[in-house]
Amino acid sequence: MTQNIEKLNKVLTHVKETFVGKNDVVDLLGICLLARENAFLYGPPGTAKSAIVRTLAKTVKDGKNFEYLLTRFTEPNEIFGPFDIRKLKEGELLTNTEGMMPEASMVFLDEIFNANSAILNSLLMALNEKVFKRGKETKHLPALMFVGASNVLPEDEALNALFDRFLIRINVDYVNPELLQQVLLAGRKLENEEETETPEILSNEIKELQNLCKTIDLRPIYEVYLNTIISLRNTGIAISDRRAVKLQNLIAASALICGRNEAILSDLWVLKHIWDTEEQIEILEGIINRTIEKDENPKAHPQALQNKTPNPEEVMKDVQILMEKWESGILSYEEQNVIKDKLRYLQTRCDWIKNSEQKQYIQQEIEKLWQKILQSV
Repeated sequence: MTQNIEKLNKVLTHVKETFVGKNDVVDLLGICLLARENAFLYGPPGTAKSAIVRTLAKTVKDGKNFEYLLTRFTEPNEIFGPFDIRKLKEGELLTNTEGMMPEASMVFLDEIFNANSAILNSLLMALNEKVFKRGKETKHLPALMFVGASNVLPEDEALNALFDRFLIRINVDYVNPELLQQVLLAGRKLENEEETETPEILSNEIKELQNLCKTIDLRPIYEVYLNTIISLRNTGIAISDRRAVKLQNLIAASALICGRNEAILSDLWVLKHIWDTEEQIEILEGIINRTIEKDENPKAHPQALQNKTPNPEEVMKDVQILMEKWESGILSYEEQNVIKDKLRYLQTRCDWIKNSEQKQYIQQEIEKLWQKILQSV
């Protein structure tokens, strides 16, 4: 099994080297692949969402890949396959799934929220239970992972159930300007299709790791995980019982990919990526960072403590926004908790500011707001 973990890590390293500045995206896809959970990529056009998934899919040596761009007019036949004409003549309604989603090991559905009602129910079952059902047909899907992508979040309530099927939400943005030169060089190499040795892994080897993931001991972090879920719910982040159960698979995957057979505190880093709205991204990062920063285990996942150096002006601007919100008038208990959580997050971010004068000034402003909050309690 150690050999299979090494293979998977080599595959992920190859994808990271191909797409500079996307380490977090690739690592999260690796976690979802191990846990056999679905991932959602959110970001503007031109951020390599499709290309990253395509490159990862190519490393599965014996895998069949299915990729489709959904529109409002996409019909079930385009995703699942048409009815088998030969069987139809015999009076049987069977689907010819050759080359279609029900036979794929890696599935990528772009602009997933364009899914219409005609395919929605079948898609929900496929994503949740890895089963394709049509009429009397029932087929278990071999899919190792489903990945959906969109540059917008769902507004129609009918699509909330679809969004809920994606356990991890990955924010894919343009790379840092400092890395732009490396991106240009790597992109040029990719466009010219320069031959490089591509590491490979077999689908059976991934399935073995997925089964091993279920045996990871979560007892060392169970109490902290339970308290974290309760804390997130109190903050207004909706985590259903079903999602709470499934999130354990991601924590186990983080441990396994690091070569451990038990979870540690820092494996909770994956919970930073379970947001429903853009506003929740910072709240989650603040709460989870405070939870995992106490862990100094050398075998922690490399993404566990990846704190990005903050822009002092942006931090100060966010503090001012929170100040204005607090002073604006009567706030509900939930809204007060959101402001407190965001302020704690900014306090944590402030520690990473390099300029001591800017850091001190912002800390003073944060302290002023805390005093106002305490006075109103």
